[in-house]
Amino acid sequence: MIKAKLGSELDVWVRRALPFLFRRKVDPNLLTVIGTLISVGAAACFASGKPLAAGLLILAGGGFDLVDGVVARTFGIATRFGAFLDSTLDRVSDMVLLLGIAFWYASRGEPGLVLLAGYALAVSVLVSYAQARAELVIQGFRVGLFERAERILVLALGALSGFLVPALWIVAIGSTVTVIQRFARAHREMALMDAGGAAGAEGRG
Repeated sequence: MIKAKLGSELDVWVRRALPFLFRRKVDPNLLTVIGTLISVGAAACFASGKPLAAGLLILAGGGFDLVDGVVARTFGIATRFGAFLDSTLDRVSDMVLLLGIAFWYASRGEPGLVLLAGYALAVSVLVSYAQARAELVIQGFRVGLFERAERILVLALGALSGFLVPALWIVAIGSTVTVIQRFARAHREMALMDAGGAAGAEGRG
């Protein structure tokens, strides 16, 4: 939702804020991988009970995730594999962060919070999966209140502020709402397409 709202303005802001990234051509896939490794580091910090360090690393990893696409578009080197890599490693980052949180709560003997983190992980992945599947059929399918940028920002702020449990609830509820929105939109759009196909078949008969 954040990226959709900002649109091309985001590219302009990134270029102004980080001009050194655009002085020479940088491999955007390398930036993607570095961002993922930083997220893995954040997950390790969560697992070892260091939420403040985890929050800072989440923001750093999110920064790399933000700029890789801008670099690719600026230098005209965006590729299909780059988009695939970015999307796939985003899922890896999402999962390891929430696994790290779940491990931390498990080590503290808090099964309810482990379950909350596990649910947030499952529904976060489902948000992305629902869109990926819908896009195979519906062009320009983009709907939902709570996408990855929102999830990462909320987790980072929760870790930095000491309100990680409320942040997990926000991620879990926001992602659930987004999944419902995507299912509803997909059902509506696909039903219209099926109805149009049936009408066309009857006309040919």
